[in-house]
Order: sequence, then C-alpha cells, then structure tokens
Amino acid sequence: MSDMSFKQAKELIEQLELAELGVKQNINGLQKVNEDLQKTFTYQEKILDMIPKTNEKLNNLKIIVGINIGFVIGLLIGKFFL
Repeated sequence: MSDMSFKQAKELIEQLELAELGVKQNINGLQKVNEDLQKTFTYQEKILDMIPKTNEKLNNLKIIVGINIGFVIGLLIGKFFL
C-alpha cells in the first residue's frame, strides 16, 4: 500500500511540476503580450497626435492644388478666348 501511495505521490509531483512549468510559460507569454500592447498603445498615441497635423497639411495641399488648377484654367481661357 505504501508503494502505491509513493507511486501516486511521485506521479502527482510530476504533474504539479509540469503544471508549474506551464503556468510559468503562460506568465512569460502574458508579460510579452503586455509589453507588445504597451508599444502598440504608444504608437497609437503618436498616430493620434499626427492626425490633426496631417489633416492641416492635406487641407493646405487641396487649396494649393485648387489654386494651380484655377491658374491653368485661367491661362487656357486667356489664350483661347482673349
């Protein structure tokens, strides 16, 4: 009987050791995921800070393109109609 309980205890200890290794591996994985999420959040904050600047630049670019198109149309009208 003591041999059976010793074998069972040995198997139980092995299972606990495997479970402990699994838990440690999962904790390491969770820490890596947490670090990746922190990096993602910092990149997201940078992008959110850049959005107003890029919108302003796009608006300025649209105005410049509109002025250039108006200038070209004005040149064409001046050449062919005047």
